[in-house]
Amino acid sequence: MSNEDLAHDFSPMIKVYKDGRVERLTGTERVPPSTHPENGVQSKDVVISQEPAISARIFIPKTSTHSPQTKLPLLIYFHGGGFCIESSSSPAYHSYVNTLVSEANVVAVSVDYRLAPEHPLPAAYNDSWAAIKWVASHFDGNGSEDWLNRFADFQRVFFAGDSAGANITHNMAVKLGCERLVGVKLVGIVLVHPYFWGTEPVGEELTTPVATKEYMAAVWRFACPSTCGSDDPLINPAKDPKLGKLGCEKVLVCVAEKDGLKDRGWHYSEILKKSGWNGAVEVIEAKGEGHVFHLFNPICDNAVALQKKIVSFLN
Repeated sequence: MSNEDLAHDFSPMIKVYKDGRVERLTGTERVPPSTHPENGVQSKDVVISQEPAISARIFIPKTSTHSPQTKLPLLIYFHGGGFCIESSSSPAYHSYVNTLVSEANVVAVSVDYRLAPEHPLPAAYNDSWAAIKWVASHFDGNGSEDWLNRFADFQRVFFAGDSAGANITHNMAVKLGCERLVGVKLVGIVLVHPYFWGTEPVGEELTTPVATKEYMAAVWRFACPSTCGSDDPLINPAKDPKLGKLGCEKVLVCVAEKDGLKDRGWHYSEILKKSGWNGAVEVIEAKGEGHVFHLFNPICDNAVALQKKIVSFLN
């Protein structure tokens, strides 16, 4: 098909044609769960819901099988991809969570939520909350998934995600703060290069190229057709009256110097401090790096430093 037949072009992520065909340009490769040959982390896929279709990949570190009496912190991870590409079984996310589980010595549940445009937002939010509630159903050791019953400490729960997944992480933490879940204590959240936006520029966004700003706003409208726009509280936490109810004790925001979303991460920490929330927020910035650099080059010095910081936050 020619470009004239395009309805939406969000290269290098996704294209949608006027006849309804969706072409994902990246993020479609999948790898199976496994036992990692070097670090011994085991993973498996679980079905959370048949309808709607929600699943997750669960990871346990090698140490869990050696000392099963010791419960480990529980990380619930939400992958990025603009709400429309990638999955918990994408090679980059499988590898990233696998390494994090090994180094932080945690149990992880990487959520596979439904993607836009076939399933526009709020589908991903609804699926993510359903996954959190499913995980929480194991707090008394009588859930359907043995690994969570045996190894997870539900008084040491963390949420984390990158880009759109960091947006989900934040919104799930707000929802948890408002609704609470029996038996679950959310200690902290990690937002890596969070996808937030807004109509009013913040930080250095006055100098951001117009095309970049239009792209950020357009991806949001594409993923969430029912939105009121870039000041929707789901994409702009500054407009959320519930921000002060964020349901955790501490927040780590990770930004990258050359990321167009950098200023939104810094702004988030500022508005959070003024919201009435009583926790501690810290921002770290990777110099010279772009958006989700750590997924593209996980062994570079800045990615190793980022990983070390997150590991420390989870312990």
